[in-house]
Parts: sequence; structure tokens; C-alpha cells
Amino acid sequence: MPLTARVDWIVPFYDLDPMEICWHGNYVRYFELARTALFQRIDYDYPQMRASGYAWPIIELLIRYAQPLVYKQRLHIDARLVEWENRLKIAYEILDATTRKRLTRGHTVQVAVDMQTREMCFASPDVLREKLMGHL
Repeated sequence: MPLTARVDWIVPFYDLDPMEICWHGNYVRYFELARTALFQRIDYDYPQMRASGYAWPIIELLIRYAQPLVYKQRLHIDARLVEWENRLKIAYEILDATTRKRLTRGHTVQVAVDMQTREMCFASPDVLREKLMGHL
């Protein structure tokens, strides 16, 4: 079973654009909320990443906007770990919490970078494998 995390969110007024729908750039922040929850499930949140000596920059981001998000809409934001052996690929879905209709989907890709040498790793470091043990 894949590793997943869900965050519940209500679209706030300050996330709207002049057309009174959620501004497209905020979806990246919503993905970040779910991704952070996913990392917290395995005790490898950003402070633990830094302490382990690795940064995990995002090198790819894809968002498919199916339906606009609106003020006060209740959402489920799901993150699912898709790949982890050589890179982290996380898939996302934003669902209407009431209807369960999918509103948005996307993914991010992150790679490990050794913080001391600033070199990209071509395989995920052992610390990630250890954190994932028992979750996959």
C-alpha cells in the first residue's frame, strides 16, 4: 500500500484572485501542506532532512486544474509517494470534501542533494530508506 497523507483545508478569502476563484499559484502551497504531512508521517520533515545532510529541492512540478477552487470550499488535499528509490515523486489530488469530486491533480519530483558537496545523488540516500521502512 502506498504511503499517503491527507490535509483538510478551507479556501480562505486571501487566496482568491480578482475573478473570485483561488489564484493558481496557491495550489503549489496546498501541495506543500500535504507533502509536509507526508514527510511528518515518516519523521523526515524538513528539519530532519537538513540534519541528515541532504536537501530535497523540487526539480519538476505539474498541476492539472480541472475545476476552480472557491471561497470557503472545504477540501481534502492528498499526497501519495509514487517513487522513492532514485528520486521522490509525489502525486497530489485536491478533492471537494463534500462531494469527493477531484478538482485538481498533479505531482512533484525532488532529488537528494548532498548539502556538503552540493552534488545531486543518483540514488536516494540510506536515511530515506530507513525512514520508509515499515511504511511501504
